[in-house]
Amino acid sequence: QVRLVESGGGLVQPGGSLRLSCAASGRTFSELDMGWFRQAPGKVREYVASITWSGGSKYYSDSVKGRSAISRDDAKSTVYLQIDNLKIEDTAIYYCSAGTRGATPNPRGYDYWGRGTQVTVTS
Repeated sequence: QVRLVESGGGLVQPGGSLRLSCAASGRTFSELDMGWFRQAPGKVREYVASITWSGGSKYYSDSVKGRSAISRDDAKSTVYLQIDNLKIEDTAIYYCSAGTRGATPNPRGYDYWGRGTQVTVTS
């Protein structure tokens, strides 16, 4: 069993930045592909970014490509998501996910999920 705990969300103005963190426990972190998804009120869960177990491949959705960066620190069993130039439409609960079937944009490819951290972008 893998436990995931997100942090780093909050209230930010448009154009600002946030770095989300997801701390994992319960399994060797370096074996896990990690992903970030988000869900806005009334909308389905949406893929944001993912990173392979080795950190060698990183993927992003078109909605955040060019203004975000996913990274991992295996020594800390933590994955990060930096988002810059935040927009109002980035407002959502951000969820961390973990699995072993590749850093897929399909949420069904992940076996473990955190409870999420709220990001609110507002002026």
